[in-house]
Amino acid sequence: MDEQKNEITVYDTINTLSKKIGIDDGNDKTIIEVELTDKPEIKSLNLKSGSWEGKEPWFVIDEKNKIHAMVSIDTLAKMVENLKNLGRENFELRLEKTIWKNLPVDFGDVWVVAMDEVKKMAKKSENAQAIKVDIEKLVENIKHTHPSLFVDLKGIYNNMTYHEIR
Repeated sequence: MDEQKNEITVYDTINTLSKKIGIDDGNDKTIIEVELTDKPEIKSLNLKSGSWEGKEPWFVIDEKNKIHAMVSIDTLAKMVENLKNLGRENFELRLEKTIWKNLPVDFGDVWVVAMDEVKKMAKKSENAQAIKVDIEKLVENIKHTHPSLFVDLKGIYNNMTYHEIR
């Protein structure tokens, strides 16, 4: 009875995970179970549902009822590429927001300078794919190094006379 209850729980978990990652609730999910054999170095794979030609990911239930997902190398490569693109887009959106927050005279000019600085950091880094950039500090350094790229509100305010303010 406990084994049947565990099996139901595992399948419920797989269905919940499937919904979370956008796989339809059909019964075409490939579910494979790993079973022990007489030889410890050999395990048996048993198809529980779906087919060996089924859509990815395949769900694998190991001998400890832990659920794994199996995908092809092509799919894994696409996932990694998509994550890299997502990270780049996230970085670019945060950089854009920070640049605008600092009142650029010409957004494009500040963007070019910022990207040049990021490229310099990447060249210096051993792992150019995983450099950490403090965007606030980056834009602040650009503002300090190239003040003409930003509107100086304090300077404008300080140059106004009392009559101009009223």
